[in-house]
Amino acid sequence: MATDVQRAVPHPGYNFDPSVAPANSEWVPPHWMISTDKAPQAPNYPRANGLGHAWNHLRPSFKGIDLTKPDARIKIPDIEMASSNTNPDSKLAFLDVSILDSTGREPYRGDVLVRGNRIVSVGDKLSAEALQGARVYEGNGRTLMSGLCDAHTHFSWTDSDSLDGLADMPVEEHTLFAARSAKTFLDCGYTMCVGAASAKQRLDMVIRNAINAGDIPGPRYLANGQEMAPPQGALIEPITRFVEDAGDITKTVAEMAREGVNAVKFSMSGEEMTETLRAEDTTFPDDMVAAGTEAAHANGIRVCSHARSDESIMQCLQYGIDIIYHGSFISETTMDALEAQKNRVFVAPALNWLYGTLNDATAFGYPVSKAESVGYARELQVAIAGLKEMKRRGVKILPGGDYGFAWTPHGTYRDLELFVKLLDFTPMEAILSATALGGEIMLHPDELGKVQPGYYADLILVNGNPLEDITLLSHKENIDVILMNGHVYHDKDNSLRAYRDGMERDPLSKVERLKLEE
Repeated sequence: MATDVQRAVPHPGYNFDPSVAPANSEWVPPHWMISTDKAPQAPNYPRANGLGHAWNHLRPSFKGIDLTKPDARIKIPDIEMASSNTNPDSKLAFLDVSILDSTGREPYRGDVLVRGNRIVSVGDKLSAEALQGARVYEGNGRTLMSGLCDAHTHFSWTDSDSLDGLADMPVEEHTLFAARSAKTFLDCGYTMCVGAASAKQRLDMVIRNAINAGDIPGPRYLANGQEMAPPQGALIEPITRFVEDAGDITKTVAEMAREGVNAVKFSMSGEEMTETLRAEDTTFPDDMVAAGTEAAHANGIRVCSHARSDESIMQCLQYGIDIIYHGSFISETTMDALEAQKNRVFVAPALNWLYGTLNDATAFGYPVSKAESVGYARELQVAIAGLKEMKRRGVKILPGGDYGFAWTPHGTYRDLELFVKLLDFTPMEAILSATALGGEIMLHPDELGKVQPGYYADLILVNGNPLEDITLLSHKENIDVILMNGHVYHDKDNSLRAYRDGMERDPLSKVERLKLEE
């Protein structure tokens, strides 16, 4: 049974009902949630993992593999897109823009030149010679920045009003829906997405391949398969690939890798909405986590995990899982282990799922009282506190909100807004999490996520300054231009024009010259 300290509200700033905790909860409020003048008690660090192998959270390894670094066997995914719409010699320039380059530097005024599908010049005022033959946008101080990344993407989540509803759509309609979802992400300025599971096994791969071939519009995408779970461990049975034991998961992961996924997903903890598998429940035995992760890395692909419980998060860290989704009920000992692996592991909490389920689901038959009674208010507050602590320790936290339910529909992407509102990110920190870190999680940090020479020309021109108002990036109507792979995908005002010799670069300079002449 839960102890009194587990049942107690840990700090006056937290107002969740402690009685909604599972009867078997072992979660203890960590020091970052407790208001006390006393020094936190030293955690009791485990000396062995769940398989009995020696474990040191400061020098983590498993079977000789250093878990502070990415597994060297993981292959860099192919993100090339067909360039049929982009002449490799074509030139496109953004003149007089506020360049938010995602290096951490404050925005600065300047010009950006694109040739083909790559950025070739950033910052310097472009000469008439450099602009010969170019098409130009007059920025007039608008913000030019990298396209955004969603690190927890479900193209095939159907905006359903229930968990089981994700499985109801026939495959033909489902494929079209997933294609529309991909287009919606791009419409909203997302040029990078990491698949977090597919409702049908091949949907993600089919959509990724169609995008890369130029058949449909969409972001650069890393495809996943159906999420895996052991018997009795599924969150949504009809969209789950069941795996029986270590041998079965090894075989299944290898099969998915041969099919062409970029990653596999393990559903390692519960979800409050099921009301049977709670968020603090752990569904995978250690031997299956270890075997599945080894099979993935041996086949050159990564593993992501639905991991809300503390035990499942620790399993991710002890056996080398690459991307942790959610991470809500993290303990003192597990946080220290995560910090030691912060250069290898990415966390995408899907904060909008918790926030939206509490605040936006009433109209779809899931009132606030219900969300609170099953534990979502408690989990949201625990997760926010944990994520703030992760941020303080330098853990890589990325946006990605589990969009695709009726109350979190595609097209309402607001994670950056929530990062600032709930997690105390500055607008710059939130943008860097969605751009520079996006390039990192896509495994192309030197080609994606920044406005720098040599990077792919996946750019958005924003009408306004998102550092002053981060909500600008939550509404697609604020994005005037979207450049994808060097191709103009969206031009709100149809303002692209050809450069001509003698074209006035700065209308104000002409006015000033007239005044001087007077």
